[in-house]
Amino acid sequence: MKIFRYFTVVLILVGTLGTASYLWSQNDREAAPVAPPSTQDTATLAGGCFWCIEAAFKELPGVVSVTSGYAGGDKPNPKYEEVASGNSGYVETVRIVFDNKRISFDDLLEVYWRQINPTDAGGQFVDRGPQYQAIIYYHDASQRSVAEKSKAALEKSGRFQQAILTPIQPYKNFYPAEDYHQSYFRKNPLRYKMYHQNSGRDSFFKKIWGELKKFGS
Repeated sequence: MKIFRYFTVVLILVGTLGTASYLWSQNDREAAPVAPPSTQDTATLAGGCFWCIEAAFKELPGVVSVTSGYAGGDKPNPKYEEVASGNSGYVETVRIVFDNKRISFDDLLEVYWRQINPTDAGGQFVDRGPQYQAIIYYHDASQRSVAEKSKAALEKSGRFQQAILTPIQPYKNFYPAEDYHQSYFRKNPLRYKMYHQNSGRDSFFKKIWGELKKFGS
């Protein structure tokens, strides 16, 4: 009888502890904080030499990261030499990850138009060929709508005498470029400055937009 009671007590204690442990784990799970929804979005923009486009967006408030790469083609993992040939179907592009609570896709496009010649469909400045086209790649219907309205507003502004030719296309494949292309403006500041000035970008921007202010100023 004593042995029976002993085992009975043990079983009761084990059951009680098990129940308590289960209730504790349930309460703990219910009390765990719920992760807030992500506020990060992605924009994919082509505007000629990706060194220049990356530099324009890299330090904007609300931009999380900017990656130079290749978009629009079909072959996996294209190499720079393949893209530079103009026959790969890929275009030099930047992928921008941004916090949409701090900067909007429309804001990014406002900066983008000031980095390209939207009337040139054959390349950008000294960089010629389809691999240097200016293209807005949209990721969803919302981005497409914003891009179309932004383009229409630029056309209506009359800032350019010629038609705005920059196409708005659905996003298709993006592969990061080789490491030596990433943040080129920081790794090779003198070469980058010389290239930017000699490319014709600086004189074009000053003629069309005047003295540019930084975004948000």
